[in-house]
Amino acid sequence: MNTLKNKVQLIGNLGGKPEVKKMEDGKMLAQFSIATNETYRNADGEKITDTQWHRLVAWGKLAAIAEKYLDKGKEVAIEGKLVNRTYNDKSGNKKYVTEIQVNELLLLGAKIVAES
Repeated sequence: MNTLKNKVQLIGNLGGKPEVKKMEDGKMLAQFSIATNETYRNADGEKITDTQWHRLVAWGKLAAIAEKYLDKGKEVAIEGKLVNRTYNDKSGNKKYVTEIQVNELLLLGAKIVAES
């Protein structure tokens, strides 16, 4: 049951090409976002689409795969965990960020599966 305590699974479309950085220790980091859509009918019978944006980070081999294969609009399935972090912006204000650390990435419509 421990593996279920902090687990996220999403299928969505990429908002853009991943931003990839090489860290000082040599590790690669890819940051990107995906949109998930939920469609339903409201009380008046109108079709409503609710879009949620999710910030994702991938490290190492997954970052390299993200850089090579991911592009705006592509549909992906991801599995990972929620991570909360803080930082200070240029004005010194404390900012809070929630993102998904990707452990597994599946390109839908393609035959590539990647795991960390």
